[in-house]
Amino acid sequence: MEVERIMTSDPACCTPDTPLQDVARLMVENDCGQIPVVDDKNNMRTIGVITDRDIVCRTLARGDNPLTMTAEHVMTRPVLTVRPSTKIEDCCRLMEERQVRRAPVEDERGRCCGIVSLADIAQNVSEKTTGELMRTVSQPGSSSSGTGRSMVL
Repeated sequence: MEVERIMTSDPACCTPDTPLQDVARLMVENDCGQIPVVDDKNNMRTIGVITDRDIVCRTLARGDNPLTMTAEHVMTRPVLTVRPSTKIEDCCRLMEERQVRRAPVEDERGRCCGIVSLADIAQNVSEKTTGELMRTVSQPGSSSSGTGRSMVL
């Protein structure tokens, strides 16, 4: 099975200059915990992601005022992205390696066209695969948050 069969299509996205309050509002409106950050609304190339945890840990926990900050200040980059044609098994392996729970999906032109999450995988693949993925991404240790290279499969 391929990622495009289980991904959420047309996810809410923001740009680096989007105020954090607007990013948080997008998360509430779309009932999600991660928003892809794209270079601009025309190109839609994924340059990072911002999670609810990024907002808390990279602003409030440091004593910064999130109401004065934009997505660029707290986004995680580089970002793991996959293609719609990526096999789910390969996607799971990459998510395990990078210890991420969600991955933006880019089409052949590099435009953000979806997002695949641990929940999508849990609803569509075996319990064994889901359990292994959950166990691995939940391990404490070196995640790739803000380090490493961008990766597209």
